[in-house]
Amino acid sequence: MKISTLIKSLILIVFFLFNLTVVAKGKTTVESCNRTVTFEEPPKKAISNDVNLTEMMLVLGLADRMVGYTGISGWKTLDEEMRAGVKELPELSQKYPSKEVLVGADADFFFAGWNYGMKVGGEVTPETLEPFGIKVYELTESCIHIMNKSKANMEDMYNDLLNLGRIFSVEDKANELINNYRMEIQELTKNINTDDPLRVFVYDSGEDTPFTAGFYAMPTALIEASGGINIMNDFKKSWGTVTWEEVIDRNPEVIVIVNYGNVTAEQKKEFMMSNPAFAGIDAVKNNRFVTLEYVEATPGPRNIKAIKKLSEAFWNN
Repeated sequence: MKISTLIKSLILIVFFLFNLTVVAKGKTTVESCNRTVTFEEPPKKAISNDVNLTEMMLVLGLADRMVGYTGISGWKTLDEEMRAGVKELPELSQKYPSKEVLVGADADFFFAGWNYGMKVGGEVTPETLEPFGIKVYELTESCIHIMNKSKANMEDMYNDLLNLGRIFSVEDKANELINNYRMEIQELTKNINTDDPLRVFVYDSGEDTPFTAGFYAMPTALIEASGGINIMNDFKKSWGTVTWEEVIDRNPEVIVIVNYGNVTAEQKKEFMMSNPAFAGIDAVKNNRFVTLEYVEATPGPRNIKAIKKLSEAFWNN
């Protein structure tokens, strides 16, 4: 073989290997619940569902990669802070979006969760959107609806931020946010003694039967980080309905009210304070209620604000 031919062959091999490396680097693979999802390139026309998921997109600086959001105004969860963040984006559906809404927006990515924009067996799922070229990333907290997972903890939210960072090629920004959140929480909770945690009940909604947070829901993690324990810690669901008898028997020292929807936090508190059946509950006797906004109680950046609010209410009373 001539030397010139050998050199040309080597150049071609190097060029081929270089291009393989570039292609490999362009791909990103993340775990989403029980699926492995591969992205050939960062999405350009993303849609997020619900206020907390949308806020994750915003803190990562991804508004310019979005064509809209869904599922916020229908639940009355849009506050002034969020309104400013999404002012340039259209709300494509007030509640859960239909498949037609997502396809009609020419979306290439949907950030949602089970019971956060998707229902098991519903018309909008990763499988039903795949034929239209719409990739789905699922909120980690919500994975319990389709698979086994560990107890809710702050790592769930960090995992989502980090995966979004990988998907959109803003991993450095995601890591910076997560590190700052960890330091904030460490500073907020450094003087809390968790040897004798406060008994806490999460009151989301319902008068005949209470809808509350269980073992797999984010408030359990927020309460524990703040030096409390969810009295429904053995309720092996994320969110669900229990009985008032259980609440009375477990006698919470603090009641956390989730504020959203048509019934205000003040109305929920008044219901509990005025009902004779609850008169013996320590939290009612001592008027120990704390309100979390929906966006603070569900996985997202405002979980840090929630921990600050809870720890102050628990220990500075």
